[in-house]
Amino acid sequence: MTSVAIIDYGMGNLRSVAKAIEHVAPDLDVEVTADPARVAAAGRVVFPGQGAMPDCMRELDRRGLRPAVLDAAAAKPFLGICIGLQMLFGHSDEGDVPCLGIFAGEVARFREDMTGADGARLKVPHMGWNEVWRRRPHPLWEGIPDGERFYFVHSYHVRPAAAAMTAAETDYGERFTSAVERTNIFAIQFHPEKSAQAGLRLLSNFIHWAP
Repeated sequence: MTSVAIIDYGMGNLRSVAKAIEHVAPDLDVEVTADPARVAAAGRVVFPGQGAMPDCMRELDRRGLRPAVLDAAAAKPFLGICIGLQMLFGHSDEGDVPCLGIFAGEVARFREDMTGADGARLKVPHMGWNEVWRRRPHPLWEGIPDGERFYFVHSYHVRPAAAAMTAAETDYGERFTSAVERTNIFAIQFHPEKSAQAGLRLLSNFIHWAP
């Protein structure tokens, strides 16, 4: 196995992601790093994060990490988590800012008037456990039942330009994309490090994934 770099651009509790990966791969070198050279040297890259999109993009550039993220997403097993999924797209309504543009599409806020099946108003942010329904098989879903519940915390969601990019969907007032994939990239809206055994299984699958 090769090393894993967890990209640190100052947004979110990255240590919990590191601890979850260390739990499923105790013999693996797992490093939280803001050093582009360390990201370049790693065999696998995890791109997590929480916070407001304008702050995330500003910090990514301030630390000189944009080229490292783009290079990793082009060539290595790459896992985006939460806003690390959203940042891969072209534009975000949050702050009206351009993102990395690796995927065509936009990041949009949930509507404030959404209701559930019982007619009750749904709160924004979408926070808590919800079902993830996959579009097709993928190595990262191995051993995880379709419709498994994962933990979400977000007010914005991605709208891919190409439907074929969507790897899974979730219902919250509307059907939204909760995972995307392309060749060496897999990115998810939910938090596997907070999603009990299903989340740990997904992280383990990522560690063993050979795209």
